[in-house]
Amino acid sequence: MEETFSQCENEQNCEEEKMRRKLQFFFMNPIEKWQAKKRVPYKFIVQVTKIIMVTMQLCLFAYSSYNHVNYTWDNRITFSHLFLKGWDSTREINAYPPGSGPLAIYKIDEFYSTINYAYKGYANVGDAVGSYSYANEDNTMTNMLLCLYQYKKGIIFGFNESYVFDSEIIEQCLNISVPIEGLLDSKQYLAGNKIDINFSALVSAELMFSLKTVNLKAAGRITAPNCYRFDITILFDNEDHDGQMLLSLDAVPYRLMCKGDVEYVTDNEIDTFVRSLVNYLVIIICITSFMLCSRAVWRAQQLKFITNKFFESHFEQPLSHHDRMKFLNLWYIMIIINDILIIIGSSIKEQIERKEFTSDQWNVCSLFLGVGNMLVWFGVLRYLGFFKTYNVVILTLQKAAPQVARFLICTLLIYAGFTFCGWLIFGPYHLKFRSLSTTSECLFSLINGDDMFATFSIMSAKSPLLWYFSRLYLYSFISLYIYIILSLFISVIMDAYDTIKLYYKEGFPKSSLECFIGDTNFEEVSSGIFRSSSNDSLGGLMKNLCCCKTVHKSYSSLSGISEATETCRQNVSV
Repeated sequence: MEETFSQCENEQNCEEEKMRRKLQFFFMNPIEKWQAKKRVPYKFIVQVTKIIMVTMQLCLFAYSSYNHVNYTWDNRITFSHLFLKGWDSTREINAYPPGSGPLAIYKIDEFYSTINYAYKGYANVGDAVGSYSYANEDNTMTNMLLCLYQYKKGIIFGFNESYVFDSEIIEQCLNISVPIEGLLDSKQYLAGNKIDINFSALVSAELMFSLKTVNLKAAGRITAPNCYRFDITILFDNEDHDGQMLLSLDAVPYRLMCKGDVEYVTDNEIDTFVRSLVNYLVIIICITSFMLCSRAVWRAQQLKFITNKFFESHFEQPLSHHDRMKFLNLWYIMIIINDILIIIGSSIKEQIERKEFTSDQWNVCSLFLGVGNMLVWFGVLRYLGFFKTYNVVILTLQKAAPQVARFLICTLLIYAGFTFCGWLIFGPYHLKFRSLSTTSECLFSLINGDDMFATFSIMSAKSPLLWYFSRLYLYSFISLYIYIILSLFISVIMDAYDTIKLYYKEGFPKSSLECFIGDTNFEEVSSGIFRSSSNDSLGGLMKNLCCCKTVHKSYSSLSGISEATETCRQNVSV
């Protein structure tokens, strides 16, 4: 009887020790795992390599994207000078407050003269400094397309306050083709084609045409020029029917395959090969990182299931929610997300550089690569967290996160109230409150002390009542958020920081899982006790829980196992 009881007790200690060692190894950092099993930290190496390659790829793409966006924007400015009547250089700079009002037309004759001006500029595009050509292969002038969008019925009799109205919008398009280059009387041309414009019913009009050009800026010994077609649209916006028809121009670039007779080193293969090589290397590294981190997340969930079963069978209580969340490594989740973003962005980048995309996909590619690269650099914090000095910051943010979230919910409700109130009351009188988004941006700037005096001074004095109310509104908002809410927000974070500092002095509170795992010192990690089961899988661990095997003799040097288990049982029962 005594031998049987002793054998069962040894088997139970063996089972608990194997479970404890498995959990200790799982929660080690890469340096400790390398010391424990002398295995290369391949996930760490992959992440470091990914940071270098992704950053190099981003720098190359950022330079190309900057040139592309600037080139297309500068062409848009050029087209505005060539085809928009009344455009001047003061409208090219975003100034606050704006240096001029919106570009608009106010008379019927101005509408027709604007079309005539655009046609004349299009017919004489050869006089432009830029090398622009027509869209036809023989460089003959293509027809301009004028589309009118009018209400089906829209007649106003202002003298007796009556009208005839049908809200259905009718689209009517016409190709403008004039045999004499540079001369167009759009009013007579439209009348000759039996098109009558009722400006009371006119919602909008679009004048569309295309030009081709070649960008030689990036041309060099190993970089070829890029060819584009710009689809230009001049928009006449009369939706408000307030006597002011807004005028704007938009130019959408499309990449074309160049046919130039050029001479380059190895026919431009060096640059193409290097860029493609970087893209494919990044994709391969991200796929490898995705697979490794996905496997780690999956195995962690398997270990959580095994540990929960172990606690239920040995301590008659499952793991708490806090302990179960310890098996979900959010750093791996973030790495998986940035891997997906970078793979998609690199694929789009490769297609852009191979000129397989005719539409403008630069912004989409920039979005994927930019966010992915940002998350990659955020992942470096995981490795800095292994050092005590840097880990204080991470633990403080982690500790303060729930309190900050609850605090922000309350402050956002107050902020929303001020936002809707300011938009409704001051929208017609204040430049910064014209829309809901600009109102929110204005209030957020005030919280950070930005441009306060301008916000006070721009308020119109058309309504004395609202002028005095604006002072009360702004003073109360600024005082509430700067002196009270921001101070409370900082105090919440400082309270979490003080708590973490106290934990470092007196010890961190331990859960039942941490109590069971215990502390692992450097001698135990380096002793080789973790190498005996280096090839064990989680499936093998489940079998070992039912049948105890011979334990490595290094385990004999460990003391206090039964006492630690008993202490953990007592803590769980409490």
